[in-house]
Amino acid sequence: MKITKLTTYRLAPRWLFLKIETDAGVAGWGEPVIEGKARTVEAAVHEFEPYLIGRDPARINDLWQTMYRGGFYRGGAILMSAIAGIDQALWDIKGKALGVPVYELLGGLVRDRMKTYSWVGGDRPADVIAGIRRLREGGFDTFKLNGSEEMGLIDSAAKVDAAVARIAEIRAAFGQTIEFGIDFHGRIGAPMAKVMLRELEPYRPLFVEEPVLAEQDESYARLAQHTSIPLAAGERMYSRFEFKRVFAAGGLAIAQPDLSHAGGISECLKIAGMAEAHDIAFAPHCPLGPVALAACLAVDFVSHNAVLQEQSMGIHYNQGGELLDYVRNRTDFHIEGGYIRPLPGPGLGVEVDEERVIAASRSAPDWRNPLWRHADGSVAEW
Repeated sequence: MKITKLTTYRLAPRWLFLKIETDAGVAGWGEPVIEGKARTVEAAVHEFEPYLIGRDPARINDLWQTMYRGGFYRGGAILMSAIAGIDQALWDIKGKALGVPVYELLGGLVRDRMKTYSWVGGDRPADVIAGIRRLREGGFDTFKLNGSEEMGLIDSAAKVDAAVARIAEIRAAFGQTIEFGIDFHGRIGAPMAKVMLRELEPYRPLFVEEPVLAEQDESYARLAQHTSIPLAAGERMYSRFEFKRVFAAGGLAIAQPDLSHAGGISECLKIAGMAEAHDIAFAPHCPLGPVALAACLAVDFVSHNAVLQEQSMGIHYNQGGELLDYVRNRTDFHIEGGYIRPLPGPGLGVEVDEERVIAASRSAPDWRNPLWRHADGSVAEW
């Protein structure tokens, strides 16, 4: 079997699908994308074509190393995201060719169902209580929300009080009947992160995500010494080599690599194993589409330390497209009581509605995240 063609499709709301075809008639799908940089990642995918066309898709390890090492310059959001989607598609091909799900190729299930959580509240959290009530009717009991709006490196007590008041409302409304994580989204610098963690501690959030930006990862260990809240990070870390340094330094309780950003299934399986060796939980970042979610689940179901899976059904970014819009086997993605079962089909287990993908790709928007500014006019972290 040889790889014959790579085709990419940009789709609403902010996704990029990749189809890899072979001369045996077996095709695989992946999601290589950085949100807001879909065209850039798309170009990188096609720049990898000379390494792939005519090659045996079953040699996933060799193809991965060829893409990673063959061009001399390596790593980073764009190249690792391009590799990630290609890697997903290659695993999809291998599973389909052998007639088994990818998780069977990775050693088989370590659990029967995987806990998922749902986003609530949007970029500027509002109507959080109503949102949680609505999602609870759908069976969810675990959530994530943004912890603040813009916050300066040193900011006011009023900003801190407003952020904490929102969390206090959740605990007052629901008590201990739900769990929730708080995403600082890199909006909070180390000086204010220490303050915020102290103020949030009485409300016992499940975790705080990106307590500071990934480029300030040396702060994780220091912040962890001042709080009992588990700290989570990883969506803006792109290889096991970046995670290696963070794990060694300590501070993280939960690793959150994104399987569409951090080298795909092959790389994130290694990151999960490294995390387990450091007694760190694994909870992949995934605010993307169905192929990305399926790739995450393939690793979740073979990783003993996998504890939570983000998923994007109904997420506030989904304008013009929803997770199951491009999927034929929608019932396989059914979430019951907050849990999802292993996808039963071969490969990644996603039956992509290719006709709908092609039609939607003809008018795909170029999504961009908002550009925020502080009151003084300087650029703020989104």
